[in-house]
Amino acid sequence: MALRAALLKSIWYAFTSLDTEDSGKVSKSQLKVLSHNLHSVLRIPHDPEALERHFSDDDDGPVSTHGYMPYLNQFILDKVVEGTFVKEEVDELCWTLCSKKYYRPETLRVLSNQDALRLWCLFNFLAEDQYPLVLVPEEAEYLLRKISSVMTVELNCVDVEEFLSQDCVQKDGLNVWSFLQLVNSATMSRGVDKDSISMAVEKVYREMVGSVLKEGYLWKKGHLRRNWTERWFCLKPGSLSYFINEDCKECKGVIDMDQNCCVEVLSDREGKRCMFCVKTLNKTFEISASDSRQRQEWITAIQTALRLSAEGKSSLHEELRARRQELREERDRRRAFRAEETRRLQELQGEREEQLAELELLKEAQRQARDSLRQEEQRRRSQHEELQKTLQRQLQEAEEARANLHAEVTVRDLEVEHQRRRIKELEDLHCRLQDALDQQIRARQEEETYRYTQTRLLAEEEEKVKSLLALQEEQEVQLLQTQREKQELKQEMERKSQALEEAQRQVEKIRASRRRVDQDIAAAQRKLRQASTSVKHWNVQMNRLMHPIAPGERRSSSLTSPVRASSVSEIESRTHQRSERELHKHKSFDCGDNIRYVENMDFSNKLPSDSDDQ
Repeated sequence: MALRAALLKSIWYAFTSLDTEDSGKVSKSQLKVLSHNLHSVLRIPHDPEALERHFSDDDDGPVSTHGYMPYLNQFILDKVVEGTFVKEEVDELCWTLCSKKYYRPETLRVLSNQDALRLWCLFNFLAEDQYPLVLVPEEAEYLLRKISSVMTVELNCVDVEEFLSQDCVQKDGLNVWSFLQLVNSATMSRGVDKDSISMAVEKVYREMVGSVLKEGYLWKKGHLRRNWTERWFCLKPGSLSYFINEDCKECKGVIDMDQNCCVEVLSDREGKRCMFCVKTLNKTFEISASDSRQRQEWITAIQTALRLSAEGKSSLHEELRARRQELREERDRRRAFRAEETRRLQELQGEREEQLAELELLKEAQRQARDSLRQEEQRRRSQHEELQKTLQRQLQEAEEARANLHAEVTVRDLEVEHQRRRIKELEDLHCRLQDALDQQIRARQEEETYRYTQTRLLAEEEEKVKSLLALQEEQEVQLLQTQREKQELKQEMERKSQALEEAQRQVEKIRASRRRVDQDIAAAQRKLRQASTSVKHWNVQMNRLMHPIAPGERRSSSLTSPVRASSVSEIESRTHQRSERELHKHKSFDCGDNIRYVENMDFSNKLPSDSDDQ
């Protein structure tokens, strides 16, 4: 797959170079020439009529890159066999086609055509597998620093920023032609001769594209004559080759880097120092380096080659490029995740502030409700005190009236006939008094019902307030756990917001029902005051009408009066007992106790008069 992707990158440049009108389409005649050249450099049999048969259904017009891809995959790339062709020849063919159209260096250029070809190959190697091919700024910086390190030229951060801040470098990357143009005019090439740049580009090309892990001169001990000879070693992931010189034209041997191979450090002997050996199943190759640092570098490189061979990888830089790409993707994911987390935290902070504001409003409303309740209680207490004072004043007035009544007993003995008529009126009055007492009892029952309803509503309101406080505590606890439960917090906050809104609506309903209950209680209290006033009024009237008959009156009058008086007393006692039972049930209402006390006083005052009559 890696070889197929690399070939496809080079062929893409060749195809776009044949598009002279930049329309994304190429004529069939040009595609025939391109296909023939590709078959030649890839060492695969060529079928001249395959292209015509493949596009037999189309007209004679040009073919787009999407239309050419099925033919390219079926008749060219599927038939490619790795090792039967030279990849450099394919790159050179595609470079020749595309450089004529796109590569137009200035008069004073730094890169030769061969160096530009190698940089083009390096660009394709590091570019992402997305078309059109671009090189991200991080990979461009990595390539420039790699070339500068080979030239022993220090590329500082200012030069890199100046290089990457030019107009042709876009945010998503730069194309190969802009990259070559920038390298030709870059600061890194100032004061450096062309030969140094060419050598650096070639070394980086061999290392990255040619998969050369390390190369250089080492001393090797022969197997037959056992003499030491200096050879040029070239290490790749699958093999360690050694040549007569650095031209790499005459290979003297190849050591396979497989699972049966290992490297070990040897002690100095036979006049050689910094020795190490490479062991295979059949042979052991003794090698000597120039110094200990070179020996360690070669041992590390050979171990890397053995690891890549065991993992089935053909290039170290492909692995490094994949790691850098993963790091960039991970960095982008983390950046997006941090931005999303920041946005979520801001939203949560806004929701928390709104909820805190709502809680403050609820607390303020609760404080106002408590103040209103306190004021209402004070008002009720003041009314109760005023009522007690009024009852005491009325009691004093009743006592004074009783004293006056005793003084006027002798005067009213002559008014017996008038009292008979008043007894009849008293019976009517008793009926009306009974009705008033019934009304009073019903009013007290209604008041008790309203009080019970008010108590229940207050209890529900306290439970709702407690639930609101519990919700607030849970929200504060959950806010401390936002770093661990970010996704669950959002759903929990929405549910609690709904519960808070529902609780607020229920509180509003309870408040409305409470206001209605307060109004009903006020109406019941008015009715109760009216009934109390009526009872007191009829008690006074009854006291005035109920006078004992003086001795010396006619017998008929004395016989009939006690009977009627006793009947009236029985009615009043039954009424009094019934009122006392009802008042015992409503013991909390103080006004009823005062009225009962007045009635007891009235009836107790009448008893001596009856005894005197007897």
